[in-house]
Amino acid sequence: MLHTVFLDAASMGDADLSALNTAAHPLTCYEHTESSAIVARLQQADIAIVNKVVLDGCTLSQLRQLKLICVAATGVNNVDLNAAKQLGIAVCNVRGYADTAVPQQVFALLLQLSNKVRQYHDAVLAGRWSQSPHFCLLDYPVFELAGKTMLIVGYGALGRATARLAQAFGMQLLIAEHPGALHCRDGRTPFFTALAQADVVSLHCPLTPQTDRLFNQDVFAAMKPGALLINTARGGLIDEVALLQALQQGQLGGAALDVLTQEPPSADNALIQARLPQLIITPHMAWASTEARQRMVLQLKDNIDAFLRGQIPHQVWPAL
Repeated sequence: MLHTVFLDAASMGDADLSALNTAAHPLTCYEHTESSAIVARLQQADIAIVNKVVLDGCTLSQLRQLKLICVAATGVNNVDLNAAKQLGIAVCNVRGYADTAVPQQVFALLLQLSNKVRQYHDAVLAGRWSQSPHFCLLDYPVFELAGKTMLIVGYGALGRATARLAQAFGMQLLIAEHPGALHCRDGRTPFFTALAQADVVSLHCPLTPQTDRLFNQDVFAAMKPGALLINTARGGLIDEVALLQALQQGQLGGAALDVLTQEPPSADNALIQARLPQLIITPHMAWASTEARQRMVLQLKDNIDAFLRGQIPHQVWPAL
């Protein structure tokens, strides 16, 4: 019997976690775990489940019984993978559970930027439609997505699913090649060439040392004037100071973010405090449809069950 501990179970909302609690691996759940409590809570654990709790090398070195880390997310930048490998701790993630939820949020955000639904709703409640001399109210410009060009940065499962929705809206597609790549793969467009052509840029790449602050002042300057930026991946992909400047100076037409560099953000976060009408921020919930969260639970269970059989599905390792 192996003891399983979920350190930040409240991040799953009201998802049913009962499938993770079995005779073979009984489950202990903590709603939240501060860094100072991690070692104590995992001291007797064989399996740790974490969503965003950080497991660094120093912490892992103190967990002699730990055999498996199940990350309740696709991104694993909160775990020191090199340290885990050196200590013989397997690490696996979940994949594909949000392939419908995240692209749906991409277009919810994009449609708000294009159709100004919130602004028109607020205008109606404020009585401005009732006061209009015409049958309609046309205070906020609306534009069609059909014929516009969407650039996908990160063409994994989520990028591909977003691309399919873009095509359904009649958009043209560009798939970005890695920045600085010496060769451009078939079907890809060089990064800076694509930026200059795209009306909408949607980010779906992981946060790595190579992609940290990928969208910075130079990249914003290379984008098509008036372009829209959508980020449902990781906040660290964007230099937030540079983004704010690009929006305030009119280089970008708008941005919609489901993620920020610091989560939860500080109350004085500059992007939030700016209250720009062309900037939408949602609280890292694109992944969290009811259906997606339950798919994640079942995939976590499958990962643990496979581990008990001597297999490690969805294992993630860096090159040492």
